[in-house]
Amino acid sequence: MNTETKPNESNNSTHWSAINEAGTLFGLRFLWLIHKVLGRKVVSILLLPTVAYFVLFRPESRRASKNYLYNHYKQYPDLWDHKPGIKDTLHHFRQFSETVVDKLTSWFVDLDDALFKIHSPEVVDELFKDPRGQLVIGSHMGNLEYCRGFMHRYKNRSINVLLNDRHSQNYNNIMDHLNPDSRLNIYQVDEFNISTILSFKEKIDAGEWLFIAGDRIPLTGIERTVTVDFFGKKAALPIGPYLLAKALDCPVKLLFSYQNFTSKTGQIHLEVIDFAEKIVLDRKNKQEDLTKYAQKFATELEKACAQAPFQWFNFYDFWLPDNHETDQTKPIADKEAA
Repeated sequence: MNTETKPNESNNSTHWSAINEAGTLFGLRFLWLIHKVLGRKVVSILLLPTVAYFVLFRPESRRASKNYLYNHYKQYPDLWDHKPGIKDTLHHFRQFSETVVDKLTSWFVDLDDALFKIHSPEVVDELFKDPRGQLVIGSHMGNLEYCRGFMHRYKNRSINVLLNDRHSQNYNNIMDHLNPDSRLNIYQVDEFNISTILSFKEKIDAGEWLFIAGDRIPLTGIERTVTVDFFGKKAALPIGPYLLAKALDCPVKLLFSYQNFTSKTGQIHLEVIDFAEKIVLDRKNKQEDLTKYAQKFATELEKACAQAPFQWFNFYDFWLPDNHETDQTKPIADKEAA
């Protein structure tokens, strides 16, 4: 008999946006000052209490980490030599804390090209040569900030980051404070309407890039999602990126990255995937088409997570309960992007 306890005790938990932001503007500025004066290693040490805080006093985040690592273990047992436990959860949060430093440094600290290991370099070369605007779908996987900073600073591209994250204001404020001349544009977008789409269309037509995450349930809730398979379980992913891409009529790329913390250089792996020349949605089969695109994204994200188990940072109840009705999002298929 298999008596193994499954940690996926999921539970209709709070939407991720309702989880209070732990960081403060003062705290981020303090970390940046310490980094500037004493270096990254000192900042990493100072973040250890924050790691302990999340593990001890954020039970929902701790449970989310445990569930994700367990699902990873079940799906890719050959990549593990033990069943994930509390030490692995600590390690997960520890690597998350390092991305806080990445957020602060990626746009201001000189990055050596040798730091990046480019997967499928021909796709990356083609992307940089393409004068057209692009929609780039990323995730909360690894060091996306480093990659956006690398592209922005060294490849002379205007970057527009679309966030549906009410927790981003502190980061936005410190970005404005530390580098007011940056060509990075950050937009808080709760939902897409005609005005915002027209504004983003102008940017695409000017050859700029738009970044958006594809792995967070929108603030409007699960109604604007489709159900996909992710690590052998059902999960809800947003349809917003694909509706936006359809409205913008532009090429779509995926961008994933993760850092090798075991190497002396901390090499960053960067992969750009040619997702679609354009998003095509059949009016009669819109739901199926949206699900197809979301599943394609989920499959690629899972491949990336398989390479770096501790670098996907969605610390909320991500997976759907087993009794979830997969057709409840069907009415969305009849709605237009605007």
